[in-house]
Amino acid sequence: MAVSEGASFGSSLLWPRVLLFGDSITQFSFQQGGWGASLADRLVRKCDVLNRGFSGYNTKWAKIILPRLIRKENSIENPVAVTIFFGANDSSIKDENPKQHVPLDEYRANLQDMVQYLRSVDVPEDRVILLTPPPLCEAAWEKECVLKGCKLNRLNSIVGEYAKVCLQVAQDCGTDILDLWTLMQKDNQDFSSYLSDGLHLSPAGNEFLFSHLWPLIDKKVSSLPWLLPYWKDVEETKPELSLLGDGDH
Repeated sequence: MAVSEGASFGSSLLWPRVLLFGDSITQFSFQQGGWGASLADRLVRKCDVLNRGFSGYNTKWAKIILPRLIRKENSIENPVAVTIFFGANDSSIKDENPKQHVPLDEYRANLQDMVQYLRSVDVPEDRVILLTPPPLCEAAWEKECVLKGCKLNRLNSIVGEYAKVCLQVAQDCGTDILDLWTLMQKDNQDFSSYLSDGLHLSPAGNEFLFSHLWPLIDKKVSSLPWLLPYWKDVEETKPELSLLGDGDH
């Protein structure tokens, strides 16, 4: 596997980036067996996978910090793919969790604003993937709430309303969409095994997410070259020809 032409940019090697932006389900995704870790493993020597997950965050806060994560720079430095994965906190019941709750219409506007901001910094819609929140297992999550001294603060039916809005935003804005809320409940299957505590993903849930996300990511990165040659293809007597060059050797 020789290094492909165009894989080296100037005097330094610039690795393409895949940006994962979301709440705790993204933040925890780099733990062993997590969907982010699986992406990073699949894309090693091709892309850097950046975890920008923020536990507890909603779209109101995400919209504020997104310009700190991606700025308008040389287009070659823009992410080749961006996932936006919020809604599990936005969909909290207002009376029980007012700090994280975001009204449905505002959630819609925030997602639209983030897609529009990415477009303004030269990350077009075809590089963006929206993910709906996964379904909520109310019985398991209620146990977690009781342990924390509070009442059940989320309902699966309400999460479903946010998932539908996320799906509609993707259709309106022209982005890809991964509708986890629907897929995990397809054919009325028991989705509780996909969740570790009723809200966050279990190992099975991480595997499920990765298996459905990978085809969407792959179509955005499949044309990218492998960076640096396979070890057997390195020039033996003058390795710098292979390792420092700008094309095939």
